[in-house]
Amino acid sequence: MKERKYSNADKRDRAKKRVEQIKGFYTHVVFYFVINTLLVVIKIVGNSHYGETFMGPLSHFSTYATWLFWGLGLTFHGIMVFKVKPFFNKEWEERQIQKYMEEDEKESKKFE
Repeated sequence: MKERKYSNADKRDRAKKRVEQIKGFYTHVVFYFVINTLLVVIKIVGNSHYGETFMGPLSHFSTYATWLFWGLGLTFHGIMVFKVKPFFNKEWEERQIQKYMEEDEKESKKFE
């Protein structure tokens, strides 16, 4: 396999793109916490206007739904940015290949 050589400009462009991705992720994290905290505060203050106690809004799923679903999106964003492959990584692929090779070998020995 031929090794590809990158110029300094290519390396700089790739590094710059990587830094922008990481910066975008951390910006996403900050917005996630700020906006969701504001939504909880608004819900508590808004519901107290209607006579509900402080703990009332905290027991509603709707208070946490945005945290949950946006948090899932944030998790996938982080996985993409940091190139984390928790499930189907190279080690998993190698184990599966070995497993199926052993199964094929056992199967072929049945017919010898």
